[in-house]
Amino acid sequence: MLKDCVRISDEVKQALSEGRAVVALESTIIAHGMPYPQNVETAYEVDKIIRAHGAVPATIGVINGEFIVGLNKEEIEYLGKHGAEVRKVSRRDISTCISKKLDGATTVSATMFFAEMAGISVFATGGIGGVHRGAEETMDISNDLDELGRTPVMVVCAGAKAILDLGKTLEYLETKGVPVIGYGTKELPAFFSRRSGFEVDYRMDTPREIADAFAVQKELKMRTGMLVCNPIPEEYEVPHDVIEPAIQKAVELAEEKGIHGKESTPFLLSTVKELTGGESLAANIKLVYNNVALAADIAVEMAAAK
Repeated sequence: MLKDCVRISDEVKQALSEGRAVVALESTIIAHGMPYPQNVETAYEVDKIIRAHGAVPATIGVINGEFIVGLNKEEIEYLGKHGAEVRKVSRRDISTCISKKLDGATTVSATMFFAEMAGISVFATGGIGGVHRGAEETMDISNDLDELGRTPVMVVCAGAKAILDLGKTLEYLETKGVPVIGYGTKELPAFFSRRSGFEVDYRMDTPREIADAFAVQKELKMRTGMLVCNPIPEEYEVPHDVIEPAIQKAVELAEEKGIHGKESTPFLLSTVKELTGGESLAANIKLVYNNVALAADIAVEMAAAK
C-alpha cells in the first residue's frame, strides 16, 4: 500500500493543511554532494535559514524502502554518515527502492516527484543536472530535465552545474517547454560563477513576480515545472578562469576512467573540489544557502496569495 512506503512528517503535513509555506529539499546533496560532517552541518543550517524566512523545510529521502517527506535530524544524520553507501535515487529507481527496502538519497527528479505527491510547489537545490559535455556521443542527459518538463514544481537553483554543457541544457529545457527565470539577471548563472554567456528566458526581480508567474502556470494546468536561476552571491563566486580549467581536467579524467551515468556528477564535483583546493565546495555551500532563502521567500508569497 502507498501509505506504507511514503510518509509525510507531522510538521510538513500540518503546514500544508494550514496553507503555510513549505520548501522541498533533495537528499543527494547530503549523501553524495559533500563530505561528512559538512554535509549534515549544511543540511541543519539550511533548515534554520528556511525557518528564519517563514517557511517549513521538507527534506526528502528514503530509509529502508520508505520515502520520507520531511526527514528529521536523526534521519539526515543517517544519510549523511552513510554517504556513498546510500543509493542515488532518481525517478527510475523509486519502485525498486521501495520493493527492495533500500536506503536512498533523492535526486532532483525523485524529489520533484514526491514534492508534487505531497502538495509542495517549491523545491530548492544547488544546481540541476543537464546535458553533459560530449552528450552528442554519450547521450548522457540528466533525468532532471525531463522531470522539469512533466512535473509542476518550481525548482530554485544556481543554474545548471558548471560541469555540464550549459547551451545544450538550455536548448533541451526549451524543447520541454520549461520557462527558465533569472532572479535579478538575464544571464544564466553557471553554478560556481554568476555569468555563463547564455541568456535565460525572463528576468524577474522579486519573489512576488516569480510566485505570480508560477501561479498562472499552474492555473493553466500546463503540467511543467519552472526553473528559477539564482546567481551565487558575488563575494563567494569562483571566477570562470579558475573553475573552467579544473572542470576541463575533471572531464578528461572521467573519460580516462570510463566514468559516466549517475557516477559522473559526484566524480566531477569531487575532482573539481580537489583541483581548486576546496574553493568549489565552499562556494557550493554558500550558493545553497542563497537558494533556500529565495525559495522560502517565494513559497511565503505563494502561501499569502491563496
